[in-house]
Amino acid sequence: MMLITSMALGAVLAAIQTPTMFNESDRNAVIDYWRQPGRYTTAPPKDFRAKGLWQVRLTVNGSTWLWNFNKARGVSMKPTTDTTGTTERDKIWDAWIDAKVAYDRWTAGQVALNANTLVSGTPPTIADAALPSEEPKFPGPMPADLLQFIQQPYITTVNGTPLTNPPIGDPPSFAEAVVPMEHRIKFDDGTELVYQDNAKMRAKYAYYRFDRGVISAGTPVKSIPAKELDNLIKKAGITESESKVMKAVSILEGGFDSVNTYDTGYVSVGFIQFASLKEGAGSLGKMLLEYKQSDPSGFRNDFQRFGIDVTPMGVLSALNWETGTECLGPDANRRIILDKRLIAVFQRAGQTSVAFNAAQIRTAKNQYYPVDDAVDIGLAGFNLVGRVGDFIKSEAGMATLMDRKVNTGTFGPLTTTLQKIALEKSVKSFAEFAKFERQIVEALKYRKDYLADKTLTQPK
Repeated sequence: MMLITSMALGAVLAAIQTPTMFNESDRNAVIDYWRQPGRYTTAPPKDFRAKGLWQVRLTVNGSTWLWNFNKARGVSMKPTTDTTGTTERDKIWDAWIDAKVAYDRWTAGQVALNANTLVSGTPPTIADAALPSEEPKFPGPMPADLLQFIQQPYITTVNGTPLTNPPIGDPPSFAEAVVPMEHRIKFDDGTELVYQDNAKMRAKYAYYRFDRGVISAGTPVKSIPAKELDNLIKKAGITESESKVMKAVSILEGGFDSVNTYDTGYVSVGFIQFASLKEGAGSLGKMLLEYKQSDPSGFRNDFQRFGIDVTPMGVLSALNWETGTECLGPDANRRIILDKRLIAVFQRAGQTSVAFNAAQIRTAKNQYYPVDDAVDIGLAGFNLVGRVGDFIKSEAGMATLMDRKVNTGTFGPLTTTLQKIALEKSVKSFAEFAKFERQIVEALKYRKDYLADKTLTQPK
């Protein structure tokens, strides 16, 4: 028997782990489709003379530094608001960072102004209201304890295990002058989509990762005609109560056709932003796989024929139409972020495909609706294990937990809240927690107060 060399074995394993989703005929069809004239064009935005060809944007490095800094000092972060510390030390640090951000933005604004004047002969006619109108005070040296803090490794806890991280390092520039470009994609059914890269972020947004990425909020779920939405929900097999909760949460995330390729979700799609994450799979891969398995013909029409597929393991596959190369997982992420044609495929499906949108709703319920999620409060001397539905009976409560699960992947302080109630109220079973549902929901409020939502049933 011949021995297989390690190199040959590696090739065999790679072949097993890297399935080919596009055959030769598929590849040729995708290439022929996208090489047709007029399918894709790029140019400066039409308003560049008024706003300037060069514009100021947050830097990816600056955004990443802010995220690492806030993680290292242990403060809570939300994508919807800027993060600030509460201690006197943190307030001093934040003040210096704010000063540097303002100065960096003013400096970048001067670069953009000079470049625009040089190119166009005149400055832009529409000023960027987000930039300082006058030169801010130079921030000067950072506080000594902040300098010491960013030069030392820091510890975070992942699944209960301490993890040592490298030093954060010196803060980079938080702003730069860039030239945003407009990307226009036309499909054979008449659908035309337009994106602009170098998306405009808040000055201290901590989740910006890809300047080549784009965003489109799509059509908000709340603006879809009631009859049309009810028919879609019915097709997805969702109950009226479940749909009320999902509608309340999804309003925060956009529409079935929303797309985003600039932040920490990598490729995010749909009414609750199914995300591929770093691995190029995530909830987006699961949703696409559900659609592919439940409606192969619809999936082929909406995705495969344009160069998007998903493996049986829920990993994204994206075809590079210029070379015929198939990209999987992280490589698929990169391809979709760079090639606006591919993210447009997702948005087109959200605008035109009832089957795709029904798959979004089904997947959202299966992945995020919390009623059957197990909870173990882990108190010594207690054997309290149950499910969310044992004690959360209201739609407002379900929406609160679903909002946290969608946006953080956890229920936040649920366990500690239940532990506290169990000790204070001598709770002996999970069903007893239902008596304290309002107290639990109040402790878990995150981005929105669903206890104030009159459209949802409330805790007794």
